[in-house]
Amino acid sequence: MKKSNLVNKAGRNLCMSVCVLASVLFITSCQKDAATNPDSDSSSALNASKVNNLSLASTASTKTFLSVSLKVTAPLNLINAHDITISGDSINGGKIACISLYNCYNIHITKCKLVNGSGLNGVGINMNACTNVVVDSCYIGNVASGVYAYQSQNIKVKNNQMRNMVGPLWRGQFVQFNSVTGGGNRISNNLCENIKGQSNCEDGISLYNSSGTSTDPIYVLSNSIRGGGPSITGSGVTLGDHGGNYIVAAYNIIVTPGYVGMHVAGGTNILMSTNTIYSDATPSSHLGLGYGNYSPSIPSNNITINLNKVHWMVGLPSDVSKGMKEFDSYYQGAIPTGWSTNVSSAAIAASVLPTKLITWN
Repeated sequence: MKKSNLVNKAGRNLCMSVCVLASVLFITSCQKDAATNPDSDSSSALNASKVNNLSLASTASTKTFLSVSLKVTAPLNLINAHDITISGDSINGGKIACISLYNCYNIHITKCKLVNGSGLNGVGINMNACTNVVVDSCYIGNVASGVYAYQSQNIKVKNNQMRNMVGPLWRGQFVQFNSVTGGGNRISNNLCENIKGQSNCEDGISLYNSSGTSTDPIYVLSNSIRGGGPSITGSGVTLGDHGGNYIVAAYNIIVTPGYVGMHVAGGTNILMSTNTIYSDATPSSHLGLGYGNYSPSIPSNNITINLNKVHWMVGLPSDVSKGMKEFDSYYQGAIPTGWSTNVSSAAIAASVLPTKLITWN
């Protein structure tokens, strides 16, 4: 892994929401039914006893997207709102977030179409200092990032479909948690695709300075991600960027996501297990599976990376010039627990994901 290219994604992520709060429509009641316990989630049964010895049955819920009657709505900006369901909205974001939440709690966003954002603030959903927010069964496309959560708790992003994250840096993620803490945080069962020439993505899923608890880690489960680049700092899934604690990523399928497939960039008490990682040779493809502490001032230990299947073809010109063809796995520093159980040159191909991944738009 090339440390020089795996730079920390630091202050770029900090406060994009505060600067736009006053500039968008202030809505406190939106078409909105009283929220009914959005915290309910079957994956809550998973607990930290699985962190070092993962043995999960199928965790994927049915990926269905019902036809709904959408209504065109202006971008929503909620401040100090709570106990609200946002459903059936079609929103073009432009240079601001389609939905922005500040200091909100008990919010459920479901069956919405959130599209067409540009610039650093043009994300699908932006949340800052929020608690108990669920985003499910939404289509999010052609935005800077899909869902961005900063200094928030108990955030669930599940069963969504997302296409074409357009950046610019340091946006470009389907989902990014930045300084998200505590129990109940989940990123699960999302279908995500970047199409070459239509996107300009960074990481597919990024956990930056985010931590679960010893009894309830952050879970990144059963997501499907296809497509990435041209960035040579991005990945399909990054955990532990600028530290983090108690995180599990399992049963994800990553296909040709750009520079790196999946990696742990630091942190403590992190498990990356039973994922499937494949890449064709592309102009940005470098490494399939990796570990290294890229924030050396922050301790990194108790890292388990095991039982992953990897087949990663190299296409990055600087690698090809060295005669490299396949680069499945690499670690720096202490060897992660379970490293020898990862399968290199696995008998997998791009067909591990269906040709038509996104079915709702």
